[in-house]
Amino acid sequence: MKKILIIPNETGLHARAAFQIVEIAKKAKHGVWVSKENHRADASSMLDLLTLNCPKGSEVTVEVDHAHDTEIMNAIASKIQKGFGEI
Repeated sequence: MKKILIIPNETGLHARAAFQIVEIAKKAKHGVWVSKENHRADASSMLDLLTLNCPKGSEVTVEVDHAHDTEIMNAIASKIQKGFGEI
């Protein structure tokens, strides 16, 4: 399962924003991923997320390995759509 989203906040996916994703992803029972173009990052790894280099307007895909983690995917998608509380 996956969702395609646009990073809406001015500062993009920076350390505080990545930390918010990691905190949610750590609750998953299976793999949670964030992808940009050809790069895929483990959503439970802040370093992995930051290597995606996602400024404002970047298209990212949030994906879970198992349907049991759909709520996790939706929670991450909600954080992104709300600009990590910055907009």
